[in-house]
Amino acid sequence: MSVVLFFLPQQGIHKVGFTATKKLGNAVKRNRAKRRMRALFREHSDSLKDGTYIFVAKTGLFERSYEEFQHDFQKVLTRAKSFT
Repeated sequence: MSVVLFFLPQQGIHKVGFTATKKLGNAVKRNRAKRRMRALFREHSDSLKDGTYIFVAKTGLFERSYEEFQHDFQKVLTRAKSFT
């Protein structure tokens, strides 16, 4: 798993945050990880419930292809039951 999601359902609020720890690498790698998560969130944002989302990038992120990362991202959203 290359991403972790913390989800708190709240009515009428749609907040999102992206984090990457220093374990992931230097600032360039951390920013790249956050950009990848933002891009996938934009793809799915229309079909998500209201609430607060916090995505945390894990160290295996750069070892996975974009398709595998996309699958992990969807799996995390499904487990949190955040789709409408």
